[in-house]
Amino acid sequence: MTLEDWLNRLERLHFKDIDMGLDRITPVAERLSVLSTPATVITVAGTNGKGSTLAVMESVLLQAGLKVGLYTSPHLVDFNERIRIDSSNCENAAIVQAFDQVEKARQGVSLTYFEFTTLAALLLFQHKKLDVWLLEVGLGGRLDAVNICSPDVAVVTSIDLDHQQWLGETRAQIGLEKIGIGRREKPLVMGEPNIPAQVDEALKRQGSKVYRVQEQYHFSRKNHLLSIDLLSSTGDQLHYDLSSSYLLDINVATALQALALMPLAFTQEIVQNALGNLSLKGRQQWLDTEPPMVLDVGHNPHAARGLRATLSDYIQQPDYNGAKVLCVVGMLADKDIAATLMELLPVVDEWLPVAVDTPRGEDPEHLRRWLQETGAVVKAVFSSASQCCNWLFDEVATKSSHPKYIIVVFGSFYTVSDVIQYCPQANVKKGASQ
Repeated sequence: MTLEDWLNRLERLHFKDIDMGLDRITPVAERLSVLSTPATVITVAGTNGKGSTLAVMESVLLQAGLKVGLYTSPHLVDFNERIRIDSSNCENAAIVQAFDQVEKARQGVSLTYFEFTTLAALLLFQHKKLDVWLLEVGLGGRLDAVNICSPDVAVVTSIDLDHQQWLGETRAQIGLEKIGIGRREKPLVMGEPNIPAQVDEALKRQGSKVYRVQEQYHFSRKNHLLSIDLLSSTGDQLHYDLSSSYLLDINVATALQALALMPLAFTQEIVQNALGNLSLKGRQQWLDTEPPMVLDVGHNPHAARGLRATLSDYIQQPDYNGAKVLCVVGMLADKDIAATLMELLPVVDEWLPVAVDTPRGEDPEHLRRWLQETGAVVKAVFSSASQCCNWLFDEVATKSSHPKYIIVVFGSFYTVSDVIQYCPQANVKKGASQ
């Protein structure tokens, strides 16, 4: 079968898209011999910030000359984005071969799409004899398929409300699921600055060696200089002074603290070069278009707050002081749409709801009605994000009374993916946000 054939089959293999638990996947993983590896394994969970934290780690490790596997989800354009080896997406033939091996090993066990692809990624990493495996948790932590691997270093980037139907209704309940990737006597780096008391107590019982942001490791910014102080596994102090990157400072610091716990030293030059060479699709990604466009796959209130802060800073810059912010938004119906969009209302001037190409997509007419009930201005409704952008660039080009615009594309991965494919020639605009 081709890769497309396989992916279509995997979507129908299990009776539920999401079926939390490790009971099914663990025996298959044991038969595949992927639960033990000489590589260093770093697992990353969190409501937001996982992608950028992993991107920093991948870039630094590659800059240092190590062989690195990166497993993330979901993808934006091609499935192959989920499985990267030494910064390159795995080829179709290699993924198909890994799928064949998983199929033989599962012996009739029903696996979800994510469980099946996780096992394939681990097989590919094992085959390539890599130095480091970087693994992104798909959902939660404790019962996520990735948690079959025992990490040498675990990371929780943030704790906030998302996926409540699976993880719990409070930050404390969600946090308890996320710290489940930690292991007794092993490092657990916490990038969440406001850890719920219940989670803090659970961390003590769990027995992980916890490194808390602004306690065991610190970061601060003065103008364009980011200062980071870290602790190594032996208790040595490490310090970096870095020029601005377009990523959030807290994610950069959290990533570097995780790397500081490896038995390796990364020079300031290695880290700075790694950050300078870094680009990340879809996470506050600024495109070099006119007018400027920012893409963000954030789909929960926590992510929306981060985007609002970035936009607030940007429209205060001299070139865009008083700019009009136009927001193309498409979301999945099972998200907390009201709380998410409420965060952006203060900085968005006009809204353009779009349909999302999946049965889970929210009707853009519902988005329009909700926005109008809040008093927001809805410019138009579209059947896709790319159709909206095509209309929008023509519309903006004909305007002369308000020449300063910023276009925001926000919401689901489907929405951002549509726009990336619409303007693939656009370059990342470095340093536009933090």
